[in-house]
Amino acid sequence: MKLHKSRTDRWIGGVCGGLAESLGIDAIWIRLLFVFGGGVLFWVYLALLIFLQD
Repeated sequence: MKLHKSRTDRWIGGVCGGLAESLGIDAIWIRLLFVFGGGVLFWVYLALLIFLQD
């Protein structure tokens, strides 16, 4: 499984869309996880935004 940012399913940076494509699930579930997951997942999202390739 290769993690990447989505070029088509993006709201902010494509992180959630890319994770959803890699996992084979709908992106809304990943987005909800990041929104309601708490402060730690905010930092995880920022790290993924910086380090993942398009």
